[in-house]
Amino acid sequence: MERESFENDHIADLMNRWFVSIKVDREERPDIDSIYMAYVQATTGGGGWPMSVWLTPDLKPFVGGTYFPPEDRYGRAGFPLILERVADAWKNDRNRIIESSEEILAQLKRNAGASSRPGGGVDTATMDHAYQQFRRSFDSRLGGFGGAPKFPRPSVHNFLLRYWKRTGDEEALEMVEQTLLSMDRGGMNDQLGGGFHRYSVDERWFVPHFEKMLYDQAQLAISYIETFQITENEALELAARRTLDYVMRDMTSPEGAFWSAEDADSAPDATKPREKSEGFFYIWSMGEAAELLGEERAQWFAYRYGMQPSGNVANDPHQEFTGLNILYRAHTLDDTARHFRREPGEMAAELADAERILLQARAKRPRPHLDDKILTAWNGLMISAFARAAAALDEKKYRDAAERAANFILSSMRAADGALLRRYRAGDAGIAGMLDDYAFFTQALLDLYETTFDFARIDQAIALMDRALDLLEDKEGGGFFSSAEPDALRLMPMKDDYDGAEPSGNSVSLMNLLRLSRITGQDRYETAANRLIAAFSEKAQSSSYGLPQMLSAWEFAAAPNREVVIAGDLPTEMTRLLRRKFDPNRVLLAAGPELVQYHPASAEMRGPAVYICENFTCQSPVTNKEELSRLLE
Repeated sequence: MERESFENDHIADLMNRWFVSIKVDREERPDIDSIYMAYVQATTGGGGWPMSVWLTPDLKPFVGGTYFPPEDRYGRAGFPLILERVADAWKNDRNRIIESSEEILAQLKRNAGASSRPGGGVDTATMDHAYQQFRRSFDSRLGGFGGAPKFPRPSVHNFLLRYWKRTGDEEALEMVEQTLLSMDRGGMNDQLGGGFHRYSVDERWFVPHFEKMLYDQAQLAISYIETFQITENEALELAARRTLDYVMRDMTSPEGAFWSAEDADSAPDATKPREKSEGFFYIWSMGEAAELLGEERAQWFAYRYGMQPSGNVANDPHQEFTGLNILYRAHTLDDTARHFRREPGEMAAELADAERILLQARAKRPRPHLDDKILTAWNGLMISAFARAAAALDEKKYRDAAERAANFILSSMRAADGALLRRYRAGDAGIAGMLDDYAFFTQALLDLYETTFDFARIDQAIALMDRALDLLEDKEGGGFFSSAEPDALRLMPMKDDYDGAEPSGNSVSLMNLLRLSRITGQDRYETAANRLIAAFSEKAQSSSYGLPQMLSAWEFAAAPNREVVIAGDLPTEMTRLLRRKFDPNRVLLAAGPELVQYHPASAEMRGPAVYICENFTCQSPVTNKEELSRLLE
């Protein structure tokens, strides 16, 4: 619609004649987006973007929809006709429009959010029911859940790995590992530059929508790291590293924070930047490969990455990939070496050199548009990924990346009173922070503490959690409103609960409250967590498929209270053992003067040793790797 309608002079004239046109960046104002999306879904039976909604002067919606073609086609009214009909209805039937709008909005308000109910809480039956739902939708042949198009949904991986941890059900782990390996091999993964595209158009992870989003890189990196911690499959570690290295190379601002996205479209011809094509930056012809690599090595590369002389995209309705190839790992390195009768080591070196040459050549093409705004929420997710990777993979550069970004948010994206701001771009920070900003960034600070043991991160997390409780918590009904902005609250106070492409702010807030309750022992966090659980327990039981991240927090709540405390400077082998272990239901602490205020017993802990405390009782200190390994098992 951007190209077809909003850049069309005739349509622009109609819009300006009859309406005040307002473009909303849904990433800057997700609270507004969610309100009008709820209206569109309720009135049309579906939703999505682009989304167009017509409002009364007091912002109440009365017509909405998603894509409208630029002219009447395929039995659908074109955008100009829609504009004319809406303007005519507003002129001639205004009272009925207002009445209908108020009625629908009132109904949506009644259904919005969740409220505490007596006895609402955690039970394993809900987790079992959710697991069976994911099991039924799992594609056992190609990985992923459901059919085409396939979207990554890392919150599902988080839940399944924690379900495996509690129950030992190997199928839960296998579903995640198979999905991650299939995505890694497919065209949805940028085989040359690293990083994942937004989703797969087909069911086999081959043809992607080529947009790259920061939140996907962050969450998928964590999925790969956690599954690697369990399986020790080096392919998973490599996928995580390639994703994180891509973000450091192409998505990191000079200040150290992370940009939001790279577009799907790019220009085949640098002299015609407005004539763009889906995915052109990433795709190759056999002729290009042969010219850059030479005939023989191009054949090796083509076999490895599934290239065909006439192109490898059979289903191409828009004719965007004619004669071109999307790279995917059609054959393993060993298979490629065997096919061409070469030594595996020699073939690996040749292909690595070929990848380097093509990546350098690709860098000279016009790049996709970079969305260079910095969002606190998405940076929070990315900081968590770098912090967890730094710990699990023992990689200092990832720790440094996490710390630089966190320090930027704390120094440049806060108001004078300390409240978080949501967006930064070109030196300007603005828009009051929303629930996902507070939730995701608080989570990042807690993850960063467990990597660095800098207790200032705990203090910062406490300050932000307390502010979120003051600004956003529903003290009566439990849980958190998505926004404290007056326009959103006046229209319809929303409580986000769907764990989709991003986890919901309420799901992450629940985990933050539970972690802070264990770290500090403060009743206010446990009380707020219990209110939140009670508010969403009915939704989790009836629609558990939509709340996998919240169920991950429920798994944490249901597990025994467990703290692992490090005292003194541990031998490296013990530290690495702690870091490499997938142990999602513990909090990791370092003894020291700052911790004593919350855990007085830690004043008596002497090191170097590890103290494992469960249900408020600490075992004898562990001073060697063998004993630690036994206790962790």
